[in-house]
Order: sequence, then C-alpha cells, then structure tokens
Amino acid sequence: METTRAGGRLRAFRKLKGHTQQSFANQMHMSVSVIGEIERGTRRAEDEFLEQACALLGITTEELLGKDHNENEVR
Repeated sequence: METTRAGGRLRAFRKLKGHTQQSFANQMHMSVSVIGEIERGTRRAEDEFLEQACALLGITTEELLGKDHNENEVR
C-alpha cells in the first residue's frame, strides 16, 4: 500500500463524511496524532485499522485504497 496516497484518501473520505480528526479518532479509539500520521503517510495503517475505518465511514477497502491497489500489490 502506498501510505501517502491511502492516507490522503482516508482524509478525504473522513472529511466527506463530516468527521473531524478528533471525532474520528474518538470513534476509532485512537489518538488524534496517530490518525494524523496515517493521513500524512508517515505511519502505515494496519489492515485491522483499515477495516474499522472503512466500516465507520461506510465505504469499502477498495474505495479507500483506490481501484488500482490490487493491481500494484506485490505478494
């Protein structure tokens, strides 16, 4: 996962859904600083975080990560 791109998309969806960083962090049971680091791409989001964030935002992981995510993933 490209952390900067995914973080930017997380920020965009969070704002689109009307969440501040503080309200989102509270609902995710995390600190605001961790949310900020993920959104800026300085911290990698764990899969569990992504699943919880998507559920909270009402989006799929594919929407969050972008349509070309699986095409570029290396396993």
